[in-house]
Amino acid sequence: MPDDADQWGMSVSFDFGGTVAVVTGASGALGSAVVEQFRSAGATVAAIDVVTPDAEDALLDLDERTHFYEADLTDEDEVADTVDAIARDLGRIDHLANVAGTWRGGDPVAETPVDTFDLLFAVNLRTMFLTSKHAMPHLRETAGAIVSVSARSSLSGGEGDGPYRAAKAGVRLLTETIAEEELGAVRANAVMPSVLDTPMNREMMEPSDEWVDPADVARTIAVLCSDATPVTSGAAVPVYGEA
Repeated sequence: MPDDADQWGMSVSFDFGGTVAVVTGASGALGSAVVEQFRSAGATVAAIDVVTPDAEDALLDLDERTHFYEADLTDEDEVADTVDAIARDLGRIDHLANVAGTWRGGDPVAETPVDTFDLLFAVNLRTMFLTSKHAMPHLRETAGAIVSVSARSSLSGGEGDGPYRAAKAGVRLLTETIAEEELGAVRANAVMPSVLDTPMNREMMEPSDEWVDPADVARTIAVLCSDATPVTSGAAVPVYGEA
């Protein structure tokens, strides 16, 4: 189905009919936008989150082509069971969007609790590692694609959110590693957003017109999973908008 026309009057369309997309962090602002992007293009979507769609802060809307799986993706047994259930229920896995993540900041390294460090690496990096690991056999069967969410801030150090930046740098480097290891079998790329325009960010910060719409990031993820980029693997794609 066609996406919105861009500023030059061109349009982009995707046809993911007959494919299965797995989206982690699906109840959040970016995850729910990725779910909508895939299903609007005809894919069947397996939406995974520890937050259920009926939770107060969940943004995920279910329909007949969206199957929700509740799972703690920091737990390897739960990841393995969930991925196996998806493959069994839906018959295949073609695309994996590793969107699950969280942000904490405000403290220098010398004052950061170890629990905060562990949380950031668990939710941002461990989930990406475990879901990619267990989806890989299924993705090899379909010559599939993985797109993971890193961050613009992962490209440099910065005051106040070092563990977050380090975890997101790990996502980027692990993406490059998967691309090398699975060359010719599974493509792996990352996207690097700047500040996303989400309800949570609007609560924490003064909103800006330069923030990036999650739907635009979701469209880039779809491009990287599509036939439009058959030889692109190991890339870290900026999705900064005007920021």
